[in-house]
Amino acid sequence: MTSTTHDNPTHWSLARRAGRMNPSVIREILKVTEKPGIISFAGGLPSAKTFPVVEFSRACATVLRDDAHAALQYASSEGFLPLRRMVADMLPWDVDPAHVLITTGSQQGLDLVAKILIDEGSRVLVETPTYLGALQAFTPMEPEVVSIDSDAQGVRVDDLRRKCRDGDAPRFLYVLPNFQNPTGRTMSEARRAELVSAAAELGLPIVEDNPYGDLWFDQPPPLPLTARNPGGCIYLGSFSKVLAPGLRLGFLVAPDAVFPKLLQAKQAADLHSPSFNQRMIAEVMQDGFLARHIPTIRAQYKKQRDAMLAALSREMVFGNDDDPDSRVTWNTPEGGMFLWARLPRGMDAVALLARAVDKGVAFVPGLAFFADHPDPRSLRLSFVTPSVAEIERGVAALAAAIRESMPVAA
Repeated sequence: MTSTTHDNPTHWSLARRAGRMNPSVIREILKVTEKPGIISFAGGLPSAKTFPVVEFSRACATVLRDDAHAALQYASSEGFLPLRRMVADMLPWDVDPAHVLITTGSQQGLDLVAKILIDEGSRVLVETPTYLGALQAFTPMEPEVVSIDSDAQGVRVDDLRRKCRDGDAPRFLYVLPNFQNPTGRTMSEARRAELVSAAAELGLPIVEDNPYGDLWFDQPPPLPLTARNPGGCIYLGSFSKVLAPGLRLGFLVAPDAVFPKLLQAKQAADLHSPSFNQRMIAEVMQDGFLARHIPTIRAQYKKQRDAMLAALSREMVFGNDDDPDSRVTWNTPEGGMFLWARLPRGMDAVALLARAVDKGVAFVPGLAFFADHPDPRSLRLSFVTPSVAEIERGVAALAAAIRESMPVAA
């Protein structure tokens, strides 16, 4: 066989939006964790120990035995109707299955939302900080992404009102009220009520992302924002954190005003999410399996969170108690997979990462999670994949890296 070489190479003209696409910082950091011996607090991966392998093995055999031809065939874009009914039934407000769209992971839901709601230059509001994957989904549509001041209870409604008055009306507010990625914080009941009321008054749609809401440790989080105003919200959910991320299945719930366009965007993207995977999920979820399975995940993750909090208290003992800015500080998440920490003054989490990796531990610098005005001292720690022993060794290694990197007092 011969090949032909042309003197003039092909000229590929990329769309402008392609220039706005950036690699995931987290995905790049995960490559580092593949080195032997690295303890990773970096990835947002659920623990593989929680995957119900036996149940999926049985479900796979059942689907192939009883429904193989449909499972391996093209299917409706909305999703497998029995699964859509299960989603509607498990949500804590009255949901019509006709308003449920099965997506290829909840990340696809963000992409669909971006495609139908964002024009070039339109304003989108997000928390401070916010989920990196959402920024990646929104950015190619060329919006103006505006951060809303946020505290331990979530977005500050006074700043939301102020920024809604400045410039054009925002297309939507994107929030993760439960055990947020990256901070692990949970929006309080009072803040939820205030936010939903303000958004309704302002005519501001809310996109509520809730992949972690079932992973509470001591008590469930307050009622979702969407339950309080279904006509004013799009709700995103996922099977990745409670069953298996490799199946890439999530869902969204949307009102009549936007559902048809989300469906059309879905049809253009992939026709439908994998039929076989949807049927397997539906088979596994029969007979109340999630109600039995999720508590085992909560118990495991709580144990690991407690181990990380204890290790941080034990190892991060440098600095001045009377000067919080001289110490490492962190929060106590009430569920989910992440803890948010802040380095002493004068330090930079990106610069610290290389020294930490040299000592055998990795984390994600917080810089990537800010739409604007990033905090270079912030970092995200995931506690769900390492063992308790690895958490203890990893936090000790991180403390050593911080101690060696602290600026010398003048």
